[in-house]
Amino acid sequence: MSHRFALLLPFGEFDSAGIVYYPRYLHWCHVGMEEYFRHVVTVDYPRLVGEHRLGLPAVRSEVEHRRPIRYGEAVDLEAEVIRVGTSSVEWRYRFWRAGDGRPASEARVVTVLVGMDDFEKVPVPDWLRAKLGSG
Repeated sequence: MSHRFALLLPFGEFDSAGIVYYPRYLHWCHVGMEEYFRHVVTVDYPRLVGEHRLGLPAVRSEVEHRRPIRYGEAVDLEAEVIRVGTSSVEWRYRFWRAGDGRPASEARVVTVLVGMDDFEKVPVPDWLRAKLGSG
């Protein structure tokens, strides 16, 4: 299952060449994960951390850039869970420019579910596994 939404790109996210400053993609991946939680899991990520005492820090990430995203372009971000492991969740994020038939950039991020009290990994509970889906 995936969730796609319009990504607002303020001027400060771009370098002097007028293209997205590349470290911003990983920040947006986290934004995409939060949006996925809000709209698909139906538990806001801050609630997962605060009430359920669970978090999903990234342990591996990679981003492939195919075409630049320039200031002023309309961009959608698609967040998708592609695998739920015992304690890990693998995500795919696609950055779509308006009118393009393929993503401008694509990222994969592996997160590990941890307990917020000790930051040790924990198994993905059944209720969360069911809501995350798995591509």
